[in-house]
Amino acid sequence: MNYGQRVQNSVFEIDVDYGTFLKVKERLLKIIDNSRDSLRIYYLGNKWQNKIEHFGVKETYDPEGVIIL
Repeated sequence: MNYGQRVQNSVFEIDVDYGTFLKVKERLLKIIDNSRDSLRIYYLGNKWQNKIEHFGVKETYDPEGVIIL
């Protein structure tokens, strides 16, 4: 089943109710390779910094952190 829309090469957005979200999340967690893949879930709205889940190999970045150019 398709729930989302690709917005970048490996970035997808979905707009679903919470029950459907839990099903999609469970399905994704079953198919990712935790040693190679990275899955990040961003919950939008107020206090979004506390609403990021990360699964897999790479740590999430700090968008408010230092930027080196």
